[in-house]
Amino acid sequence: MKRVFFILVVVALLVTACGGGGGEKTAPAEQPSVQGDAARGEALFKQNTIGGAPGCITCHSLEPGKTLVGPSLAGVATRAADVIKSPDYKGKAKSVEEYLRESIVDPNAYVVKGFSPNLMYQNYGKDLSAQEIADLVAFMMTLK
Repeated sequence: MKRVFFILVVVALLVTACGGGGGEKTAPAEQPSVQGDAARGEALFKQNTIGGAPGCITCHSLEPGKTLVGPSLAGVATRAADVIKSPDYKGKAKSVEEYLRESIVDPNAYVVKGFSPNLMYQNYGKDLSAQEIADLVAFMMTLK
């Protein structure tokens, strides 16, 4: 009897450890609809670190033409519409909001000319909550 109980406990632990809880993330364009707050997004953007990951302001300037590690995000909401229509764009976004979200959670979906793939931190989609991503997108939507 002890052996059966032990086996059941081990199986239950394995199922739990292997993600049996179903808490998996959805694809960037399929993120659940969360209302973003631009003010919270701006505050998050300006942090030097976000939960141990580099903060956006560490690598992206908000001044036109000022390049830090990555491109300036001044006017990003306006440029995003052109990127989506570009034949070079291979991502899945159909709107500016989806493109901005995709740029956070899958930064290699489209790499701005002059910059290298894998330069941007790759785990924001895992490290940030859906609310934090929505807040950052809401803020970037104001950058026209």
